[in-house]
Amino acid sequence: MTFEEIINSDKPVLVDFFAEWCGPCKMMAPILKQVKDAVGDTASIIKIDVDKNQQAAQDFQVQGVPTLIIFKNGKPMWRQSGVVQAKALVEKLNNFVN
Repeated sequence: MTFEEIINSDKPVLVDFFAEWCGPCKMMAPILKQVKDAVGDTASIIKIDVDKNQQAAQDFQVQGVPTLIIFKNGKPMWRQSGVVQAKALVEKLNNFVN
């Protein structure tokens, strides 16, 4: 599946734009696992390495990492840069379910 196909889903997709060298990005891994455990199949979570996917990062004006964007039907519905706690992410994702 391509990135476009994934974000065009009718269920919300949380995209974590990250980089291997980014300290705060490493903090997001266990947070994203908690979010996935909480939302199950109601939402998708994917990670995009900005160094390997520079076009996707450019397309969405990702300046810093981590940047989290929630897409639904291909449209960015919410975004925030920096580390975001699991509870806040779960609440945001739940806002866009159905």
